[in-house]
Amino acid sequence: MIPELFITAILVLLGGALLSFALSSRDERTVRTVALGSAIIASVFLAALSLFTLLTGQNFVFTVYQPFPYLAISFFIDRLAAFFLLLIAIIGGCVAVYTVEYFEHLGGGARRNHLCAFGNLFILAMVLVVSSATTISFLLFWELMAASSFFLVMYEYTREETRKAGVFYFIMTQLSTLFVMLGIFALYVQTGSFAIAPLTAAGSPLITAAFLALFVGFAIKAGIIPFHKWLPYAHPASPSPISALLSGVMLKIAVYGLIRFLLDVFQPDIWWGVLILAAGTTSAVLGIIYALKEHDVKAMLAYSSIENVGIVFVGIGLSIILSAANLPLLATISLLGALFHALNHALFKALLFLTSGSVVHATHTRDIEHMGGLAHRMPWTSGLFFVGAVSISALPPFNGFASELMIFSAFFSSVAVVDPLLKVLLFISLALFALTSALSMACFVKAFGSIFLALPRSSESEKAHEVSEMMLIGPGILAAACILLGLFSYKIFFLVGYPAVIPDMLLIGILLLVMAALTYAFLYFFASREVRVSETWGCGIHSQQPATEYTGHGFSEPIDIIFSAIYRTRTKNERTFFDRANCIFAEGTGEIRLMKVFEEYLYLPLARFAVWAAESISRFQNGCLDTYLLYVFVAVVAVIIFLGWYA
Repeated sequence: MIPELFITAILVLLGGALLSFALSSRDERTVRTVALGSAIIASVFLAALSLFTLLTGQNFVFTVYQPFPYLAISFFIDRLAAFFLLLIAIIGGCVAVYTVEYFEHLGGGARRNHLCAFGNLFILAMVLVVSSATTISFLLFWELMAASSFFLVMYEYTREETRKAGVFYFIMTQLSTLFVMLGIFALYVQTGSFAIAPLTAAGSPLITAAFLALFVGFAIKAGIIPFHKWLPYAHPASPSPISALLSGVMLKIAVYGLIRFLLDVFQPDIWWGVLILAAGTTSAVLGIIYALKEHDVKAMLAYSSIENVGIVFVGIGLSIILSAANLPLLATISLLGALFHALNHALFKALLFLTSGSVVHATHTRDIEHMGGLAHRMPWTSGLFFVGAVSISALPPFNGFASELMIFSAFFSSVAVVDPLLKVLLFISLALFALTSALSMACFVKAFGSIFLALPRSSESEKAHEVSEMMLIGPGILAAACILLGLFSYKIFFLVGYPAVIPDMLLIGILLLVMAALTYAFLYFFASREVRVSETWGCGIHSQQPATEYTGHGFSEPIDIIFSAIYRTRTKNERTFFDRANCIFAEGTGEIRLMKVFEEYLYLPLARFAVWAAESISRFQNGCLDTYLLYVFVAVVAVIIFLGWYA
């Protein structure tokens, strides 16, 4: 049954993509609705087979195409693959429901058919990556995922911002593929097989090189610092549903790849866990610090994704360290926490991207400083965004709190680790992890307050109105999932065979609800009934104006000052005076610019070196026939010497 459901889902997704490509010249809503409907139907099939596999624990292996005895396109679905297939199904289906109406408000005419086609192809590629049973099919579908997502990012290619984002995205995604390919071929040289299977030999330099290559490849795709720079460019440039797929799902495919190879191929050394933990901690802290500085809502969510994927890497690295320290129970809790947070982040980040897409659609701006007052104009969207903000802030009893609590529990119990240096490392990582959680809450208090509260700060925000029902259903499902996964997290783990991993969040939720009800009842019966209508005091100003409101920048400024050494701002002042002594001021301009540290000190120097190398090599192609004959002669002599030496 499972192979049939899987093949059916694949064919439905492929059919939707081919239909959109075939009718790409017809700007008709029916074509897009059918393509998106196929994504929804395929998501239902994938969710069904995933839940069956998760609950029963059965594994399924089947081969689709085998041109050679040693080379096959095979698929393998176990609990790990089923978990990520479920993640793809939930996010892909909800995004497709939202997109049915969203794409009709998007410019581009018939090009929107291409968007649907590449969207289906993108989901298909991710499904095939997760279920690949061989490294060669993993690599093939990994590149298909990269190529299809590139066309999605480049949808509005006429904009300079999009073209710049496309260049960043293309270079980084191809670097990711290159490193994954190097890791896979290093494993092939070691084992002589493309199967994803345990290594018989461990500790050789080639295996270490394979791990490092795969780690870099997956870190680039996941947006781990310093390989993160494509996210803040790609997300603002992409349509909001595409951003939801990129951040909610594609980043988790890199997480899947790392976990799959660590569990099923390698025998990790403890320093591997230290490396992953350090990379995750750095990404979590710096990601949320940069998110606090952002006022572009989609760029802010992109940096927040860097933070949350860093948290997932923290859980993975901690699991390896605890496993090496002979603490298997704590290692299991840490790994489960990482997986659970990957699912939770997919849910609330897709929810936040979709609701922010509704806000951008209504206000025609991504700058939160030009929003405000939308809670009255878009009440349903504001409520859904609020659920996502509370979930990502890890407040009980929502799902973000449950998954982060599992990782915190593993940290708190890591005092059993004997090595004092490891204890110091774990305590430092724990402190930074706690700081990350606090800063995340501050970031989304700022985001929700600036976007939805107070008075509108632009005419567009003042005229905004609620989106259609189809653009509320998808985010509504995700919001409900955030609440239910938090409340019933204990029962879910118990159902799949991991009891006592986490406290019963349902009980905590009931206690919080009772406390809220008692507080409301007390105020209702004992508070004064006198009514006084007046404007909020505004420092002596007679009437409140949007310009006098507490802005997002003003809210985060104290935190920005604390981390000014990380932000590395540049201040530029230009002044002119009426007199030669520079006493009577005429006019001036001031600019405070945030330095793009990784871009200016890492990416651009590498780009300049690549240009220099290319120009140097190009000098060998001078157009002279005699020179080319000399190259051929030298190559022939070198081949003869090589063959004679090794014959």
